[in-house]
Amino acid sequence: MVEWGALHALWEKWASACVGYSDAGEPLRAAILLNNNCNMEVSSSSRYLPIIVEQKGTKLIPTDVRQLIESVKQNNLHAEFFFIGASKYLVTSVHDHWYCARCVNATNPAGQGAIVVQTAAFILI
Repeated sequence: MVEWGALHALWEKWASACVGYSDAGEPLRAAILLNNNCNMEVSSSSRYLPIIVEQKGTKLIPTDVRQLIESVKQNNLHAEFFFIGASKYLVTSVHDHWYCARCVNATNPAGQGAIVVQTAAFILI
């Protein structure tokens, strides 16, 4: 069982040091921690909404990452495009429990990407 207070403290310590918008060395523009074990029914349908545990540098709502969570749970993230908000990503490399993806609709000519790490309890983007 996760102790949410300790998790929040660890997230704040990590995110405050690693996530930022300046060009002065912060390697990440945003980070999101999702609950990988959520089974929260939305309505009478069988669809589930993911729970966003923590986020920094972005303001997503559960519907923004629902398709990503479904792809991870079905183990086909590497087989199709996935969305995080309005950004469309394509997995470019697959590793044991993490994926590298490139944004295919980025406005920046240098592009942007995402790393998706899956653990038993969480998904870190």
